[in-house]
Parts: sequence; structure tokens; C-alpha cells
Amino acid sequence: MKIAHFSRWGFLMAAAGAAVGLGNIWKFPYVAGQYGGGAFVLVYLLTVVFVGFSVMIAEMLIGYLGRRDGVGAFEHLAPRHKNKWKYAGFMALFGTLVMFYYSVVIGWIFHYILMSFGTLPASVPEAEAIYDQFIKHDIWEQILFHTMAFLITTTVLVRGIKGGIEKFNLVLMPTLILIIIGMLIYAMNMESFAKAVEYMFVPDWTKLTSEAFAVAVGHAFFTLSLGMGSIMIYSASLPKESNLVRASLFVITTDTLIALAAGLFLFTFLFQYGAQPAKGPGLVFISLPTVFHAMGNVGNVLAVLFFMALAFAGLTSAVSLVEPMVQYLIDRWNMSRFKAAVSMGLFFYFFGIIAILSQIESTSALFSCGGKTFFDWMDYLTSAVLLPFAGLLMAVFVGFIMEKERVASVLKTQMGWFYPIWRFNIRFVAPVALVFVMLNLMGIIEF
Repeated sequence: MKIAHFSRWGFLMAAAGAAVGLGNIWKFPYVAGQYGGGAFVLVYLLTVVFVGFSVMIAEMLIGYLGRRDGVGAFEHLAPRHKNKWKYAGFMALFGTLVMFYYSVVIGWIFHYILMSFGTLPASVPEAEAIYDQFIKHDIWEQILFHTMAFLITTTVLVRGIKGGIEKFNLVLMPTLILIIIGMLIYAMNMESFAKAVEYMFVPDWTKLTSEAFAVAVGHAFFTLSLGMGSIMIYSASLPKESNLVRASLFVITTDTLIALAAGLFLFTFLFQYGAQPAKGPGLVFISLPTVFHAMGNVGNVLAVLFFMALAFAGLTSAVSLVEPMVQYLIDRWNMSRFKAAVSMGLFFYFFGIIAILSQIESTSALFSCGGKTFFDWMDYLTSAVLLPFAGLLMAVFVGFIMEKERVASVLKTQMGWFYPIWRFNIRFVAPVALVFVMLNLMGIIEF
């Protein structure tokens, strides 16, 4: 199979675009506050270094050496039982089920971009009423914005690696980073910035439970887009002689700094205007709009920029989520890129509508089971089961199944003295951590 090559800078922007998503700007700040601020951040950073970094290199290595779709890469690199190891590739493809609800949330963001040009809610009750009305009742508006997200994502994928994905990320990622830096600089000049720093980085050890540890590891996987096949399929398009370690460090550093920066300016804005950090989508879609309203005209400008940054982060990740499936159809079913991209786009679009209906008050019962909506089930299954399990398979495959000499031939020179530490991490630390995460998030074990 012939896969078009990224330029080196194009790959870095695309991989960073895959990693930097809604998890960085939407989810990371509120889970950090919920689980002890600095205590959670410390566990998260340690997870990124000892688990996330190791698994990212493993996933890059499989794609870089395999030069195939996700399933074919495992088959090609397995020295034995090739037919069995192809199922590890399928597990990575299943991680793309995040798209069942991801483009729906991007649609919410489009709605809030438009709202930011007008009158923002002046109070939390008003913001809650607006949010509830939109999520639980405005079915056609949600479908409209969901359709917009589908059309943008599919158009980029149809244009391919060089003409679509690379160009898209080369524009959106630098713009996203500039917006984040600008909002952080603006926040640093506010009195409440010191309080935000304390909230984010001073640990509250009483909140550091086994659940907090599991959430930190799971969130590191989610925000780095590990276990979804995105990094693997992008790495198949890397030029020869690329340095995987430097690429991994760039992606992880960019991803982590954006998450920390987003948390700092968000909490600065909240504390400056007396708002309380909310959990879940309430932080971004309820608390923040009221804060932007309190800022006056400048608040509308900041709201537009913030939701644009959030949309850019979501769209770059959405493209990376669908691409592994598109490449699989091209490779295994001999489809044209146009047909493969449109087919997968429509597939996720259909289930996105089900995710919308599962949130609508009048239809929610039809798409709910066991006390969870279809939307909630997809969020739970991907974060608690599919992504960590796919990451576990990648770690075991590179650590125990691939020929040791083949792994060392690529990574030993690039890592130097760190190579034995990385190998120990990928063989023992990462698998144990990922098994713990799955068992904890499924409610099987805790301490």
C-alpha cells in the first residue's frame, strides 16, 4: 500500500492536532479542579511522562515500521501469530467510536460561537436554561451544527494527507496556539491569576483517591489521542529517518502546555468575576458565558476567540479520529479515498444523530439503557475500556512481541541512555497502569 508522506512539520502539526482536542480545553480544567488541583496535575504529568510518552512512541513505532493501515501494521510486524495480532489493530480502530458523540460536541461549540456575537447570559440560572434548552430540546439546530462538523471533517479527509489533513492542521494548529497564548497573557494581568495558579498547582492530597489516579491516566490517554489509531496511521506517513522520540516529545509537550494554559486562563476568568468552577460541560457552556458577559464588550471578543479555539481543537482531532478507518477501507477494500471518506463520514454522522436524540428530553428514553444515554455510554466505553485496552495491546506488542532488535534499531540511537528506562516502562509500568485504569473505571477494584 502506498501512503502519501507528510512533511516533517506537517506531521508534527497533524499529530499535535490529533492530540490537542476537546479534552485539553474543555475537560482537563474541570477534572483537575475536581480531583485535587495540583495533586491531580502531578499525577497527570507523571502519567504523561512514564505512560503516555512510552505508549506514544510505541504507537508511532508500529505505524512508522508497519507503513500500513492499523490492522495491516500489526500483521506485518508480528513475527508469529500474524492473523491473531490483526485484532489488536481492530481494537485501535474501535477507539474511533469516540466520533459517535465527538462531532455532536463540536456542533455545540459552533452554536456558542454564534451566540458569542450577540447577548451572552448574565447569570448562571440563565446560562443553565439556555444550555438545557439547546441540549434537551433544540434537535434541529443540533443536527444542523452536527452536519456542519461532518461536512468540514469529510471535506478535509477527501483531500487526503498532503492536500487535506496537513494543510488543515498547518492553518488551524498555529492559530489555536496563538489564541491560547493570547488569552493566557490577558489572564496574567488579572488579580485572580495568582489564585488560579494556586488552584491548579497546590495539591489537595485528600482528593487524590484511586478514582483520581485512574481518571488522570485515562485522561492522559484521551487527551493524547492514544489507542485510537490516529498517531499510528499518521506515523505511517512519516518520512524515512524521522526521529520518533523528538516527534513524541513535541506532541506531548504541546498537548500538555495547552491543557495547563487553558486551565490557568479559564480559572483566572472564573475567580476574577466570582464564579465557581463547575463540573462537566457546565464549566465551558454555563459558567464561562456568564463571566464573558460580565467583562462587557471585550468579553464577547474573548468568547468568540475561546470557542473558535475550542472548535479548532475539536475539528483537528475529529479528522484524526476518522482517518484510521478511511485508510483501512482504502487498503483492505480498495476503495477510492473519496468513497472511503464519505462512507465513514456518513457512518459517524448517523450515530451522531442517535447521540443527539439520546440527549433530547422527548426521545432520550428510546436511546438509553442501564441509567445511561447512548451519548454517555459511548463516552464511558471509549475512555474506560476501548482506549486503555488498545493502548495495553500496543504496549504488549512492542514490549514483548515485536523483535527486540527491530525495536532497538530505530529507538536505541534516538533515545540513548533513556532506552532501557523506556523499554522497562513499555513492558511493565504502562501495562500495569492501564489494567488498573480499566478495572477501576469499570468499578471492579479501588483502594
